[in-house]
Amino acid sequence: QVQLVESGGGLVQAGGSLRLSCAASGLTFSTSTMGWFRQAPGKEREFVGGIRWYDNTYYRDDVKGRFTVTRDNAKNTVYLQMNNLKPEDTAVYICAARPGSSVAVTNPRLWNYWGQGTRVTVTS
Repeated sequence: QVQLVESGGGLVQAGGSLRLSCAASGLTFSTSTMGWFRQAPGKEREFVGGIRWYDNTYYRDDVKGRFTVTRDNAKNTVYLQMNNLKPEDTAVYICAARPGSSVAVTNPRLWNYWGQGTRVTVTS
């Protein structure tokens, strides 16, 4: 019943920008921590950035200063603004949710719901 639908992925040159969106339904969005993960071919899923229900954000070290997570509670949507993209950012980007939680966790096993992902390819 909970659905997370990502959009905005595509092909971009290194140094460029993309903005990903995740539309959520079936949960109380305003009290859910939302997050972004990514998974490259042959690699495990890894945390990218998250945003708590009170708008505090947290990120993995290699995207700090380049990526920004925001949320629009009126639209039940979380965004990932990605600037200065690098080839190593190439992955499927996946939206995740932790309803009723504000704990800043990064382990994917601790997140409750997942989208299907949107593919980001960065060329050099």
